[in-house]
Formats: sequence, C-alpha cells, structure tokens
Amino acid sequence: MPEFALISLDAVIVAVTDDTPRVLVVTDGGVDALPSGPLDLVAHPTLERGMRSWVVQQTGLSLGYVEQLYTFGDRFRDPREVAGGPRVISAAYLALVREGRLAPGFEAAWADWYAYLPWEDWRAGRPAIIDARILPLLTSWLDRHPEHGERLRQCFGLDGCPWDPERTLERYELLWEAGAVAEAQRESGLALAPGRAMARDHRRILATALGRLRGKLNYRPLVFELLPERFSLGQLQRVVEALAGRALHTQNFRRLVAKGLVEPTGAHTHATGGRPAELFRFRREVVRERPAPGVGMPKASREA
Repeated sequence: MPEFALISLDAVIVAVTDDTPRVLVVTDGGVDALPSGPLDLVAHPTLERGMRSWVVQQTGLSLGYVEQLYTFGDRFRDPREVAGGPRVISAAYLALVREGRLAPGFEAAWADWYAYLPWEDWRAGRPAIIDARILPLLTSWLDRHPEHGERLRQCFGLDGCPWDPERTLERYELLWEAGAVAEAQRESGLALAPGRAMARDHRRILATALGRLRGKLNYRPLVFELLPERFSLGQLQRVVEALAGRALHTQNFRRLVAKGLVEPTGAHTHATGGRPAELFRFRREVVRERPAPGVGMPKASREA
C-alpha cells in the first residue's frame, strides 16, 4: 500500500443556456468526467491556480468566478486506489460562467446537468422516474437494510416528509450505498437508477455542487454570474428555476427581486416574441446594503 496521497484538482463549471443548467465535461476512458488533474508541486503555486491551469489545458476555457467547493478524501473513492495505487484526495472547485463556443481541438462538451441527476429536476412536477424506478430499487434494498428507512423518507420526501431541494448529495449517496448507480462498482446484474454515469466519483462531486448552488440562492447573488449584463426578469426567473429544479410563482418572484436587487436599464428586448420585455441589471451595491442578498429558493414541499 503506497504511503503517500495524490492530490487531484477538480472543476465543476456551470452555465445555464436556454433554460438548461449545463456542466462542462471531458472524456476519461470513454466516460464523462469533470476537468481535473493532479497538483504539480512545482508548477502550481496554489491549488486554485493549478485547477485553472488544468481547465485551460483540457477545455481551452479561462475561468472567471471560482470558489472552493469541498475536499473529498474517502478511502477507495478512486479506482486507482482500489487497484493498489495511492489514496486520492480531491480539492473541488465551483465555477460559474456564461456558455460560449468551445475552442476546437479539445475533447470537451457542455452537457445537461440533469442528465446525470434526473431525479432533481422538479420544474414540471415530481419526476415520474422517482416512483417508477428509484423507489422500487431503494425499497428492495431497504428490506435488507431497514435501519435506513428514515434516511429514505427524508431524502425522497415520503410519508409526509418534505422534499428538500438542497439534499442533493444525501440522495446520491443513498443511491450509491444501495448499489443503484454504476459508480458504486458493485456486482453486475443489479438494476440501476436512471442517469448518466461519470468517471470515478465525479457525479458525487456534481451533486455536492448542485446542493451548494441551491443553498446559496437564498443569500448570495451568484445567479447573476450566469446572466448577461442586461436581462429580462423572465430570463432571470428561468435561470433560478433551472438551478433550483422548481417552478417559481412569477409575481412573488418579481416582488422579491424588485426590492433593490435589480434596476431597470431603460432598454427593452423583442426576443421574447411577444410584448417587448424590459431589461434590467444587477445592482452590485446590494452586497453592501444587505447581509444576504439572494434571490431565494422555493420552499420545500410535501409529497405523498
């Protein structure tokens, strides 16, 4: 067993395009993966600068807003350690960008976030796959592990428990423990929950990032990093809904953001196809005026 660890620098790069939350992925052994690479103790003066360097090398994209997401260091979380290699500790970062055309020559692409976590998208109501495919898998697993019954109820909003949009990581980890995702590396032949697999535990990192973003909608104006300088209130609402995975009440949402969070520009757009929509901009002064200038999250709902 190696007596050293490998430090990996991973990036969750998020955009919202045409009302779809998107994540930038690369190819790793024929499977989607997050841009990542090992820390070079000589070439990388900081972890963040090392991560940015790997993103440029693998995708051609130079990042703007970045924050550290989480450090992942569980034993055997990486197949390289399972195969006898070093323990892999990942320092993951979250970056928010506006999607643009990627430079040619890179094996990178934008992918729908909910293709990997389809049970998290409630914009059209409770996803049918939860009752049709996920709950039967977890209920069968629960027969052998009844001690996890309360976790199942809390994570998936059963028996009067509310569905909490921020418990994204807990839901994915429950599916992983049940062997219902391909990344769990359990014996073949098990039925799997819907959703595209990713290399290593990158889908777990993705679930962590989604939960972080949803939580920060309440108290940080991060959503404006995903919007152009001028935007309509309808465009702002659709971006928030895409991240939250929930539909918002339009009038309530507009009353919330109208309280000093945005300001009109005096310009209008005809891109909506109907009446010209007024364009707004983010009031950057609001971060000095309020302790928690977020746009808010839909309240957790109770689902039978």
